[in-house]
Amino acid sequence: MSRFLLHRLAQALPVAWLVASVVFALLHVLPGDPVEMMLGDGAQAADVEALRQRLGLDRPLGVRYLEYLGGLLRGDLGTSLQSGEPVARVLWRHYPATLQLAVVSLVCALLVGVPLGVAAATTRSPLVDRLARAVALFGVSVPSFWLGPMAILLIAIRWDLLPVSGRAGWRSAVLPALTLGIGLAGLLTRMVRAAMAEELDRPYLATAAAKGLGRGRVVVRHALRNALVPVVTVVGLQFGGLLTGTVIVETIFAWPGLGRMLVQAIRLRDVPVVQGAVLAIAVTYLLVNLLTDLFYAWLDPRIRIQPGADSVDAVLAGGAKA
Repeated sequence: MSRFLLHRLAQALPVAWLVASVVFALLHVLPGDPVEMMLGDGAQAADVEALRQRLGLDRPLGVRYLEYLGGLLRGDLGTSLQSGEPVARVLWRHYPATLQLAVVSLVCALLVGVPLGVAAATTRSPLVDRLARAVALFGVSVPSFWLGPMAILLIAIRWDLLPVSGRAGWRSAVLPALTLGIGLAGLLTRMVRAAMAEELDRPYLATAAAKGLGRGRVVVRHALRNALVPVVTVVGLQFGGLLTGTVIVETIFAWPGLGRMLVQAIRLRDVPVVQGAVLAIAVTYLLVNLLTDLFYAWLDPRIRIQPGADSVDAVLAGGAKA
């Protein structure tokens, strides 16, 4: 297991470096001067040049890149060009809100998608099956940038059931979490339904039932556990999608997280804050993928880290060849 962890971490480090390098390059080739945006159009040339030297923006791009990588190795993400605060402090102030929104959205999607998919596959009821298909179709078809404003107009303004925006208590997280999680709920409903329908036809379930196990235990402990293996993969990948999706949802609902802060930093050309926010999202995504790989071995006994195998992928590939 330790070799597997080291191998995954060794794979994650180059990806994190590549993300940081690409973001650094893109932000420095975009048009617009952050110094001129900070001082305004009426600033004197001497003042602009003095501020550029103080911020270190007059140095060559390669020097700034090496200084940026050196700061990352020391845990220093730089200083915000607008507020003068350390970027790490700015991220720490906004990151919990984004993580909270992503986790609540994931929980909502799981609470809707998994039970509905299981019910559609096990009951064989046309009504439940049509409901599952409708939820899946609605979730994967409706974009969050349309669903969010519609939810505000209907639920928050017309019916006055929930707050319109902000982050003040659990009620304010309901609308943005549902807006962000409805797409994943539709995808999970479709996947769980298909995976469960396939598992229910396996011979081992008939054997378990013949040994005297109740139907509920057979479905939950055996069929559902095996059916969740591909679902876990989707959940791990889609959690990164939830983090990036918060950029739109947080802007719509004025949620004080990384997404809204990122939009403001891009508009103000606050390069260190943009770099730090993107890097924080990328590192979170990599960690979630690592946890997803580790969860495989616990969820399905057939998937194990064999001696001499570097990853779960190598084990699966060897099983496929056999």
